[in-house]
Amino acid sequence: MKEVMTVRLDSETKDKLEELAKVTARSKSFLAAEEAIHDYIKINEWQIKAIQEGIRQADQCKLIAHEELVRKWEKKH
Repeated sequence: MKEVMTVRLDSETKDKLEELAKVTARSKSFLAAEEAIHDYIKINEWQIKAIQEGIRQADQCKLIAHEELVRKWEKKH
């Protein structure tokens, strides 16, 4: 079920959204709701789950020494 939500944008952002809608042949609603909000939620859900997992591991004393973490990071890069 789709619901209506009002979003306030400054005029510059609104103009950019309108232009993007024109060149992509999409509606402003599609770009704002289906693309931007969906992507925002997806990114933040992942981040929150990762933070919660880190807290869970810390609560179980499953921590890594800073030096070991630095070695692992440097090895990857």
